[in-house]
Amino acid sequence: MKSLMGSLLTTLVAVGLLSFGLAPSAAQSWPQKPIRMIVPFPPGGGTDFVGRLVAKYLSQRLGQTIFVENHGGANGTVGLQTLMRSNPDGYTIAVTSDTPLTVNPLLYRNLPYQPLRDFILVATVVRSPQLLAVHPSVPARSVAELIALAKAKPGRLSYGTGGIGNFSHLAMALFSLETGVKLLPVPYKGTGPAAMGLIGGDVQMAFIPVQTLLPYVKSGQLVAIAVAEPQRIPSLPDVPTVAETLAGFAVAPWEGVIVPAGTPKEIVTRLREATLSIMHDPAIAEQFAIQQKTVMALGPDEFADLVRKDSAKWEKVIKAAHIQVQ
Repeated sequence: MKSLMGSLLTTLVAVGLLSFGLAPSAAQSWPQKPIRMIVPFPPGGGTDFVGRLVAKYLSQRLGQTIFVENHGGANGTVGLQTLMRSNPDGYTIAVTSDTPLTVNPLLYRNLPYQPLRDFILVATVVRSPQLLAVHPSVPARSVAELIALAKAKPGRLSYGTGGIGNFSHLAMALFSLETGVKLLPVPYKGTGPAAMGLIGGDVQMAFIPVQTLLPYVKSGQLVAIAVAEPQRIPSLPDVPTVAETLAGFAVAPWEGVIVPAGTPKEIVTRLREATLSIMHDPAIAEQFAIQQKTVMALGPDEFADLVRKDSAKWEKVIKAAHIQVQ
């Protein structure tokens, strides 16, 4: 009888310890099954490329398959809403660009999420340098000449954008604001179509990622005026920065890893460490560099500061330019 009572007591104590969380948690053994990575944009775009490369190397470090799901729509809002509603157990993560986190809250009145409330910011991964380019028919070969031309023809020079609120739109709105020039925005359904409009001469200029425009610059179909990076970039060493004419001017969309609010701290920590280790690997950084992406590996605190800083920056531009979603 004593033996039976002793066994029962041992069992009750073990159950008690489990209930108080003293036994190993599920988070400590994460991940134990495949992970879903949401990319809140259609396949084939810049964020999709970044997400799939990050998924490939995270899979190797975490020892589990990570499969990418594209949930495009409303500038990334649809995908982030899906992430917000998912179970915060570490098995649904996302790689997103900055637009859904910094711009959408300024453009959409009834946004279904609040970035710093509904998500945990794990780590940033890369930024995408932007190129200011013009059609060869435009009689300007520098930022100063382009400003002078635009001032001589107020409202007559047009620029292509990837859509209202896209960074190709915001970058030129910022440029107009800082130079005092008046330009005509022409929205397209994505930066790819906007680039084609520029190549065809339907618009005179555009701010579009270097990755998209570089082949056309090299072929002579477009003229590179300046890059919107703080320093010149290796792929275009002879092309100046906008900041060499407009001090402090810099625009580069970025991507980062986020998870739903409520995801266990242990899981977030491991995911952050794995993500940052990827971005600090020179061989992987080189793969991004080939695609004109610059590594920007920031932890959660710096990530949150970046979201706040960029949100404040774009709020001023959006208000000054009266940018509204139709």
